[in-house]
Amino acid sequence: MKLDLTKFYQACDPSKTLVVGNAEDRQYYIDFSSVRGGKIIAELERTITRLSPDEPTCQLFTGHVGCGKSTELLRLKAELEYEGFHVVYFNSSHDMDMADVDITDILLAIAREVSESLETIKIRLKPGYFVDLFREIAEILQTPIDISDVQLSVGIAKITAKTKDSPRLRSQLRYYLEPHTNRLLEAINKEVLEPATEKLKWQGKKGLVVIVDNLEKLHNSVKPSGSSQAEYLFVDRGEQLKQLNCHLVYTIPLVLIFSNVLGRLTDRFGVDPKVLPMVPVQLRDSSQFPKGITLLQQMVMARAFPGVSWEGSRNLITRVFDSPETLEQLCRVSGGHVRSLLMLLQTCLQKTDYLPLSRDCLGSVIRQRCNTLKNTVTDQEWDLLHQVAQEKSLRGEERYQSLIHSMFVFEYRYQDELWFDVNPILAEAKEWQ
Repeated sequence: MKLDLTKFYQACDPSKTLVVGNAEDRQYYIDFSSVRGGKIIAELERTITRLSPDEPTCQLFTGHVGCGKSTELLRLKAELEYEGFHVVYFNSSHDMDMADVDITDILLAIAREVSESLETIKIRLKPGYFVDLFREIAEILQTPIDISDVQLSVGIAKITAKTKDSPRLRSQLRYYLEPHTNRLLEAINKEVLEPATEKLKWQGKKGLVVIVDNLEKLHNSVKPSGSSQAEYLFVDRGEQLKQLNCHLVYTIPLVLIFSNVLGRLTDRFGVDPKVLPMVPVQLRDSSQFPKGITLLQQMVMARAFPGVSWEGSRNLITRVFDSPETLEQLCRVSGGHVRSLLMLLQTCLQKTDYLPLSRDCLGSVIRQRCNTLKNTVTDQEWDLLHQVAQEKSLRGEERYQSLIHSMFVFEYRYQDELWFDVNPILAEAKEWQ
């Protein structure tokens, strides 16, 4: 079987999110749920489809950046659509500046994305409140915004485009909207979400689901109140975020799971956040975990030979790597972090015009990545990393949170066990010995 090197390289793009609803992307998808502590996406889906199909739900989802959350959420979208729901999925960083997000930014983004999605299926909404609101905002921003004869989404898009790149205009808009947040919430419910759900049910849909992705990438800046941006949005203002009358799934920064506000967060939303951990390459007792390694190997080989079963592609490993051990080493050193694995693999492919990839090539890429990462580790953090390696646990203190944020430490869950371990790339450093 011939391997298309160009297509293989493109399939290993670490920035590409697999859209499981697309047939081509589905060839590359590997289900890691059997080694990730449970079927997390199935739990999110079950809450919506079986437990509360007719009542609004609000769920929280998190994990390391690059561990595959967006791919899993797009899988959730595909499965909910198969179940008969209309699903609006959007990347919040396209609409907002992740260094400076406020509650009204999120609310307006949801209103825009829902209305735009509905307009594509010929459902037009009548935004009475928003006509007056936009007229007043136009005066504040000195920008003509008229939605009397255009789509609601266009009017909101004009606002977000004007304010996203201007902190001054953002501040002016928020100063105006903040006292009216509850009124804005009511208008989104009464003029957007509730009529949307009603019209969707006329078309035979079971309801409306909104998935807000990428909010886990919020910068860890501090608001004037003294709260971090994540704490301010999801704890201080969380009650308002959950008041929207549709099914909601928000991604949240992983750091909230390790802070002392977790109890308040859980109380505010009435749910425990779902965490997507890494794919284990070894267990808590440091013993090898062949099942996790095998699934990662399947992921790599599916990109090399899409559509070929694992039984078939495992016999083709030496077409891609000089030995099965080289592929195994790649999977181990990634720590089960999907994006890191693809970054290492793509860097290897950049270094040669020919296959198979050699163990020496992989070793060079690993050392290069190790040197880059280790230069960001402080002496104090090396001490903390040694503690994590010994105890396999992580305390909630701020200094430990930085290890998660910097991806020096990964979280794993398998069956009923939860543990933490050091990013294997750092274990290659002389400072670790």
